[in-house]
Amino acid sequence: MYIGTQYQERDKAYIIQPIDKNKPVTRDIDDIVEEAEGLARAIDLDVIHTRITKFSKIQTGSFFGKGTRLEIGKHLNKLEPSIVIVNASLSPIQQRNLEKEWNIKIIDRTGLILEIFGARAQTKEGRLQVDLAALEYQRSRLVRSWTHLERQRGGSGFMGGPGERQIEIDRRLIAERITRIKKELQDVKRTRKLGSESRARIPLPIVSLVGYTNAGKSTLFNKMTKANVFAEDLPFATLDPTMRNIGLPNNQKAILADTVGFISDLPTHLVAAFRATLEQITQAEVILHVIDVSRDDYMAQKNDVIEILRNLGVEYETDERIIEVYNKVDQLDQDLLDEFRRLCKTSHKPSLLISAARGQGVEELLENISQITARNSQLVTYKIRIEDGKALSWLYANGDVISRDDGEQSLVISVNMGNAHMKKFEDKFNYSTHS
Repeated sequence: MYIGTQYQERDKAYIIQPIDKNKPVTRDIDDIVEEAEGLARAIDLDVIHTRITKFSKIQTGSFFGKGTRLEIGKHLNKLEPSIVIVNASLSPIQQRNLEKEWNIKIIDRTGLILEIFGARAQTKEGRLQVDLAALEYQRSRLVRSWTHLERQRGGSGFMGGPGERQIEIDRRLIAERITRIKKELQDVKRTRKLGSESRARIPLPIVSLVGYTNAGKSTLFNKMTKANVFAEDLPFATLDPTMRNIGLPNNQKAILADTVGFISDLPTHLVAAFRATLEQITQAEVILHVIDVSRDDYMAQKNDVIEILRNLGVEYETDERIIEVYNKVDQLDQDLLDEFRRLCKTSHKPSLLISAARGQGVEELLENISQITARNSQLVTYKIRIEDGKALSWLYANGDVISRDDGEQSLVISVNMGNAHMKKFEDKFNYSTHS
């Protein structure tokens, strides 16, 4: 099982942020750097310096050019960090050569995100998914890439260096572990499928929260459900999907699902490992796209989420299930607030301004959710026996009662109710619709 590296208290991290001069920059460099530093702090690293390095061409064997490597090497000798983070994808050979030249442990963006996921996973499925992604990542690094290191560094995660156990693991053993974990995941998925089928027998609409990591999804989840899910100002504070019941204004109930946050350049290993979990989003009746408008790069983050949803089969522009939720408006000045109000009015999608932390706009959001779920509802009328109090109570609990006409032997009740609820009521109490 994957266990994250055991860090000493506040290890020092030196971050290198490469910028390709030949590619258009879609977000401000300061925002890119802020995100990289946030990822490092998420696993309790102390960022002592972040260096922005522009390049025109990636060097096959070392990523950076010779002059850049010499400059960085001198700076590292002066600052003496514990670890170097390169906020880009490194090949095994690039990672190996840089470690050898600078004589320090190096991880790339994929390794860093995997380490965060390893620290955050709580459920069995989440831990297995992280194990699988980490092993796929390590397959080309554990033996071939780290055998050059002379000193033995402990730690059972890939960030801690080889250590005796890691040096001894060969590709065959890794392949066997990957096969075993995949089988375990299949068992867990079958269990989850049974849980989904159980929920289907209680046909509540699912409302799924999606958004860039640290956009405030878990805070909104807690506010809407009055739950106490871990929510902190950290990337990937929530990793495992969490579900709770919520009440809607039309007397309907729904299931609110909090999911892992998205991020730009999400490692391929993680996309593959978590695809089954992410695909649950596609089954939701309502998708709440939570956007942190306090950030200057909110639009770039929004587009990253849209791209990941598109890869999952959600056509964002035409999908009528989506509500755009602009969060953290309490951090905006009046001019920006007015600008976002105009944006919401002109948007072709339902769009709301909220502050999840303060509860501002949550009631309006629930109203918008109920409007979407009501599309799958219809007005039906039943003639209920006067003594059948259980059937009557069920209709009040699961539908929106529009009218009721009481007689001596029976009563006629009209109720707005979802199609799934209507079928369940008729099967459970043996009634049919009344003209």
